[in-house]
Amino acid sequence: MESIRNIAIIAHVDHGKTTLVDKIMYHCQLFRDNENTGDLILDNNDLERERGITITSKNVSVVYKGTKINIIDTPGHADFGGEVERVLNMADGVCLLVDAFEGPMPQTRFVLQKALDLGLKPCVVINKVDKENCTPEEVHEKVFDLMFELGAEEWQLDFPTVYGSAKNNWMSDHWENVTDNVEALLDMVIANVPAPKVSEGTPQMLITSLDFSAFTGRIAIGRLERGVLKEGMPISLVKRDGTIFKSRIKELHTFEGLGRKKVQEVIAGDICAIIGVEGFEIGDTIADFENPEALKTIDIDEPTMSMLFTINDSPFFGKEGKFVTSRHIRDRLTKELEKNLAMKLGETDSADKFMVFGRGVLHLSVLIETMRREGYELQIGQPQVIIKEIDGKKCEPIEELTIDLPENLSGRAVEFVTMRKGEMLSMETKGERMIVKFNIPSRGIIGLRNQLLTATAGEAIMAHRFIGYEPYKGEIAGRNKGSLISMEKGKAIPYSIDKLQDRGKFFVEPNAEIYEGQVIGENSRADDMCVNVTKEKKQSNVRSSGNDEKARIIPPIIFSLEEALEYIQKDEYVEVTPKSIRLRKIYLTETDRKRFKI
Repeated sequence: MESIRNIAIIAHVDHGKTTLVDKIMYHCQLFRDNENTGDLILDNNDLERERGITITSKNVSVVYKGTKINIIDTPGHADFGGEVERVLNMADGVCLLVDAFEGPMPQTRFVLQKALDLGLKPCVVINKVDKENCTPEEVHEKVFDLMFELGAEEWQLDFPTVYGSAKNNWMSDHWENVTDNVEALLDMVIANVPAPKVSEGTPQMLITSLDFSAFTGRIAIGRLERGVLKEGMPISLVKRDGTIFKSRIKELHTFEGLGRKKVQEVIAGDICAIIGVEGFEIGDTIADFENPEALKTIDIDEPTMSMLFTINDSPFFGKEGKFVTSRHIRDRLTKELEKNLAMKLGETDSADKFMVFGRGVLHLSVLIETMRREGYELQIGQPQVIIKEIDGKKCEPIEELTIDLPENLSGRAVEFVTMRKGEMLSMETKGERMIVKFNIPSRGIIGLRNQLLTATAGEAIMAHRFIGYEPYKGEIAGRNKGSLISMEKGKAIPYSIDKLQDRGKFFVEPNAEIYEGQVIGENSRADDMCVNVTKEKKQSNVRSSGNDEKARIIPPIIFSLEEALEYIQKDEYVEVTPKSIRLRKIYLTETDRKRFKI
C-alpha cells in the first residue's frame, strides 16, 4: 500500500492544471519519444479543445520512483464545480495550483474549501513564475491567509510549496532557482501526500464517476476504500436511498497511463474501473455480498439556474437534426443526469417542455452544444435564477464577482455592475490592471459579460462564484433595445436589408433562409418592430439616374450559443440545430403576440 498516491489537481480556470499534467506524463515517460501527442493531452473532446477549458474530470496514472501516482485533473470553472466535488473523494491529497501573478482567485477558494472540508492534505504549486511583475512570495502568503480563513487545521496549514512554470517544464523549491524538470513537484507529492489509509474489513468502494463502452455497457469508477475486489466476485450494490441489489463483477481494470489495464484483483487504496455491474448511479457503494455496509455519499451543492428545454417547433424543424421529438430529448437529458451530478431535471405541465436546472449559463450551454453536435434539435427559453422562500422572505442567489480589467476602464465596469444591483467590495491595482470585487445577484451576471467585453474592447476578465441566498434585491433592467422581427418566410434579400439598416443591427446574412417570427436583428429603439426583408427590388424597363446605388451591407452580428442565451428576452427562444443558432419569438405571428402578451 505504501506505493500508491492519489492526488487531485485543483485551481482557478487557466492557472495551468492540464498543462502541468502533460509535463508530469512526459517526465514519467508515458509516451514513446517519436509519439506526437501535442499539448493539453487530457482535454480530449472537441468542445474542450475549441474553448481551451477542461469540462469533465479525468484521471491518469504515472509511475515515479517505483510509486504509482493516480492524478485527477479537474475543471476550473465555477459552473463545473460538481465535477470537482465528485472526484475529490478519490484523492488523499490535493495539488493546489496558483498563478504567481493573479494569486488566489474565486474558484481557488471554492475548490480549496471543498478539499479542506474532506480533510485532504494540500500541496501548493505556485505556477507561472516566469510572468512579468509576478510576486511569488506574496502569493504564498495569500494562500496561507486563505487557508487560515477557510478554517484549515494545523497539519493542513503546514503545507509544502514548490515554484515553477509548467509551460516551461520546471519546478523547484525556490522561484529564482530554475531547473529543467518537474521532479521537485513529484518528490513533494510522494513525501507529503499520505498513502491511502486502509482499514480492515469487507470491501467498500464509492462510485465517483462512470464511463461507457459500446461493448461492455456502463463502467463504474471509484477508489476502493477497504478490502479486496476480485474478478468474478459477487458483490452488493447499495443505492443512495439504502436499497441493496446483488450483482457480480465481470472484469476489473486499474488505470495505467492514459488507458486501463485488466487485472485479476484490486487492493484497497487504488482507483479502479468495474465492468458488469448494472443499474448503478454516481454516489452508490459497492460492498460485500454477505453483509454490505454503505459509505457516505457525495454532497453536491444545489443548482442556481434553470432553463426551459422544448422541442423545435419552428417552420424549419427537422431539416438539419436527426433527433427532434420530445422522447429523444427526454432520453438524452435523463442520460445526462447520470454523469452530470450538478444538473437536475424537472417536469412541466406540458409533455414536450422540460425544466433543466444547473450551475450557470456555461454549465447548461456545454450540454446544449454537445446535444447539438450529436444531431439534436431543440429550443431553449431565457435562463432564470432559482428563487427560494426563506423565513417568509423571497430570496435569490448571490455571487461574488471578480473583474480584472485595464485601470482606465474600471469606471465603466463599476457603472455596469451597480446598474445590475451589484455592491462593490474592493478595488486593487496590479501593474496597469485593476481587480474589482463585487457581490451581485446571479440574475445580474446573465448578459453582463457581453456588455463588459464591448465596453472594455475585449480586455475584461470575469470570474464569479456562488456565495448563498440573500433577500431579493428588486428588479434589474433587461435589454433596452427591441427586436427586429421578420414578417414573412423566405430569403433575406440584400436590397431590403440595405434599405432597413438605419433601423438597427442585423443578425442574419444576406440570402439566408428566414421565417415569420424569427428575430433577425436588434431595433435601435426600445420596442419590437416587424420588418419585411424578403421584398425584392421592383424591376422595370424605365431607367432612372441615381436609383441604382450599390447596396452596402454591414456584416451581421453572429452570436455564440452563450451570447444568444444571455441576449434573449422572456418572450423569445433560442432555436438550436446542428448547423445553426436562430433567435425567435415564442409566438410567431403578430396577432398571436398581441393576443398572448407575455
